[in-house]
Amino acid sequence: MAHPLWPLFDLRLRTARIELRLPTDDELAELCGAALAGIHPLEEMPFGVAWTDQPSPTFERSFAQYHWLSRGIWRPGAWDLNLAAFLDRRPIGSQSLHGKEFAVLREVGTGSWITRSEQGKGYGKELRLAVLALAFDGLGAEVATSAAFLDNAQSGGVSRALGYEPDGHLRQAPRGVARELRRYRMTRQMWRSRERPPVEIVGLDGCLELFGVGPQTGR
Repeated sequence: MAHPLWPLFDLRLRTARIELRLPTDDELAELCGAALAGIHPLEEMPFGVAWTDQPSPTFERSFAQYHWLSRGIWRPGAWDLNLAAFLDRRPIGSQSLHGKEFAVLREVGTGSWITRSEQGKGYGKELRLAVLALAFDGLGAEVATSAAFLDNAQSGGVSRALGYEPDGHLRQAPRGVARELRRYRMTRQMWRSRERPPVEIVGLDGCLELFGVGPQTGR
């Protein structure tokens, strides 16, 4: 184990083109640069929290603090795994997987962003596929959920393409105006009902306790 104090640094998810892993602090600075290069048009807000609206240098400092905080408050009963997506060793976005009382509920949620220059190339689907493989095949999840604002066609399209089903609506107001989101839901049976591209999962065994599961749970 290369990181005995925090084995999550050894976790790797690999698809045909992308590697997902926790970023080091140097890589976190590069990931922040990818976010600063632009994620969405200024008139749009695809996130439930309007974090991309912050001016520099508050943006950069908040970006780093968010990633540090997710590690610092991690516990088996409430965790938020924020992985950087690397294309040829270059960070192009982030994919999260989060769970609360996972040992009992067996439910996870996801969130992601990709720098604008790399959007429209299918990477969003690969990122989500990778963490769903981790959730269902590695951790033994029973349910995965996602949500997207009604005008966020890309995110909703990824969910539908992967086989999620619509699961109602909710409302959020990231810029002080109420907007509606569509929820999506996938069960383990739905995940296993179709053939999926392979995802390589490396370094999970040393992390299982941190997710609140035992070594046989996801096998």
